[in-house]
Amino acid sequence: MDKTEISVAEKHYRKMTETPVAKLVITLGIPTTVSMLITNLYNMADTYFVGKLGIPEQGAIGVLFTLQSIIQAIAFMLGNGSGTFVAKELADKNTDKASSYISSAFFLGGALGLVFSAISLVVLTPFMRFLGSTETILPHAKDYGMWVLISCPFMICSLILNNCLRYEGKAFYAMIGLVSGALLNILGDYVFIEVCGMRVFGAGMSTAISQIVSFVILLILYITKAQSKIRFKRISKDIKLYLSVCKIGLPSLLRQGLNSISSGLLNNLSKLYGGKISEDTANAVIAAMSVVNRCSSLIMCVGLGIGQGLQPVASFNYEAKLYDRVKKALLVTMGVGFAVVTAFCIPVYIFAPEIVSLIHNSPLVLDVGVPALRYATIGLLFVPIFTPINMLYQSIRKALIASVLSLMRSGLTFIPVLLITTHFWGILGIQISQPIADVITGIISIPFLIYFLKLSSKLTAAQKNNKLQTAENTEDDR
Repeated sequence: MDKTEISVAEKHYRKMTETPVAKLVITLGIPTTVSMLITNLYNMADTYFVGKLGIPEQGAIGVLFTLQSIIQAIAFMLGNGSGTFVAKELADKNTDKASSYISSAFFLGGALGLVFSAISLVVLTPFMRFLGSTETILPHAKDYGMWVLISCPFMICSLILNNCLRYEGKAFYAMIGLVSGALLNILGDYVFIEVCGMRVFGAGMSTAISQIVSFVILLILYITKAQSKIRFKRISKDIKLYLSVCKIGLPSLLRQGLNSISSGLLNNLSKLYGGKISEDTANAVIAAMSVVNRCSSLIMCVGLGIGQGLQPVASFNYEAKLYDRVKKALLVTMGVGFAVVTAFCIPVYIFAPEIVSLIHNSPLVLDVGVPALRYATIGLLFVPIFTPINMLYQSIRKALIASVLSLMRSGLTFIPVLLITTHFWGILGIQISQPIADVITGIISIPFLIYFLKLSSKLTAAQKNNKLQTAENTEDDR
């Protein structure tokens, strides 16, 4: 590194290790939260504009939510996996190694996106059925899904760039890239659906255009603002690097991947339940749960956004052996996250009928969606408990614990609860399964919180003892 690079690295090191913890977490968390809120608002815009077209069209949005979760699972695995090591190497002031991690993840993500997109487009019809489409939803799901798959490589690379910018402590620039695409998508929905009358096809095209524009903006920002660099020559040929990235990113893959599996299962159980009465009922159930999922994601992104502010702080300071800062960062994240999520959940609970009717005013959708949304807000109060704990263990490279925690919400708890509750209570089971899973996940996460608090105190005490012993030895030598 030349002197300029050393100066930048030293300045970044001081920022991450000397800035007051609460200020640092909030400073890094706010841009991420804003970008996630805007991104979820454009998802809500899709839900709003498409919901005006009819119940089958709204159901297609719910089906495609599952597909987008699959794509995000790949992206977050590579983004969080590589980002954790980018933060580690920058803490060690090794910019070249950090560049190797981002370059390898970036080009691998693009290649995987191209392969996934090509295969899925070939089998588009059975794939949409597999994700939960009924026969009336299927044409609309294909119209939207085609565009989502075309933009898949750009979506994956965008999220990798976004995550690595966050781990570099440059959350503001990460926010600009995502927010620009989100705002463009909202405008595109209005133009293509309302003005041009292109219906679901237009919504999908708007999504694809916004993803490509967002990718270009993030790439420019990464090239000009990041310490690590994206270079072909930095692509690693060492299989161990890719295994390390995937190992640390595995919790993100599990978290998002299980979201897609559980969402697809929810769609298929909704279809099965509705099929006992009529296809219209099945479509209404899928449409209602689509609205609930979008609203829940909007609230949940607040907890996730603050949690993602924790990740670079935890990763960097743990590598720098500043364990007290990591512990304090975790507690600040949980406290702020709970306060903000609660502030969102209370009005959503009170105004659930107005919120659902704003998006879709069908009596069938309202009957299912209003109570489901109220149940969801209760479960969401537990998100600020389990999400930061999960993200902490991933950030300090405790992959096994992080993977187990990632399996909880949408896998080990949600899937059994969903199958049991729908068997006994039908539609009520569909409505209450996720909130129950959230409560159980929060309770299970508490021992992992206690374990880390004890571990960090132990590591800090051992560090102080070592320093004291070293000082005494130095004094004796004199």
